[in-house]
Amino acid sequence: MKKLFLGLDTSNYTTSAAVCDEDGRILLNRKKLLPVKEGERGLRQSDAVFHHVRAMEETAEAMREIRRETAGNITAVGCSVAPRDAEGSYMPCFLVGSGVGRMASAVLDVPLYSFSHQAGHMMAAAYSACEKHGLVLSEWINKPFLAFHISGGTTDIIHTTPDAEKILQAERIGGTLDINAGQLIDRLGVKMGLPFPCGAAMDTMAVAHKEKVPKAPVTVKELSCNLSGLENKALQLLEETDNNKPVVSKYVLHAVAMTLLKLTENLEKAYPDLPILYAGGVMSSRYVRPYLEPHGMFADAVYASDNAAGTALLTAESWRRGAEHG
Repeated sequence: MKKLFLGLDTSNYTTSAAVCDEDGRILLNRKKLLPVKEGERGLRQSDAVFHHVRAMEETAEAMREIRRETAGNITAVGCSVAPRDAEGSYMPCFLVGSGVGRMASAVLDVPLYSFSHQAGHMMAAAYSACEKHGLVLSEWINKPFLAFHISGGTTDIIHTTPDAEKILQAERIGGTLDINAGQLIDRLGVKMGLPFPCGAAMDTMAVAHKEKVPKAPVTVKELSCNLSGLENKALQLLEETDNNKPVVSKYVLHAVAMTLLKLTENLEKAYPDLPILYAGGVMSSRYVRPYLEPHGMFADAVYASDNAAGTALLTAESWRRGAEHG
């Protein structure tokens, strides 16, 4: 009977469940965005926890279906329990996924593995990028690599190293000193009347807008950046252009792209021998990606944004290593 591995992730805006098999193939990658009221820029943690509980109920039948289709059994369960691999890293929303994971592990009498949300992002992005480039995932993650994790909750530069227990150890070595890139995009998108999250709508407008826009400030020093000044400039441009959404969208995304490009160039100087991986929801931007593609590998959009596929893959790898040494 085929061995299956269940991964769970309950981030601030997405409920995710995924299943991979013993060969490291993703069989199911189910995710649901949590609802955000019109005009609001996010969710309170208490609301996120409530919506995660409701969304988890909807994923239960998907789990049943995949087991029927594959005639497989869940061999191990994995969940994300914190945003980052750092002491004190904590968000209440991850309690939902970890609680469901503990319940599933106990009922099925299978091992439970815990990871950070960020490590899951790294693994999912590596899985997708390796498939696209014809690389072997298990070999690629057994060497150090660099990564950008760019989303609504993070604008981090990560030094990722192999870890005997966690598979991947993600250490933040740079990134934003104030607001996050995805946070910046969503704040301005909501100000323009776009539905939250705003990245996809702004990306479409930025790509379609062919005229030049004013040059935006880029504030980068070594491996750190500041984005709050860009928000103020964008708000000023929004007022000056009478809420011209395409102009402001392109202005903001171009500035984000130039910021990440400058950070990438500095990173290449500091770590010339390590490959670079781009992950996180902002990295699915069709406008931003072309500026960075010559410098590193990208995941497909479904594996770039929040998902539990990386957690499932980390779970499978953890179980495999335990079985080999057990």
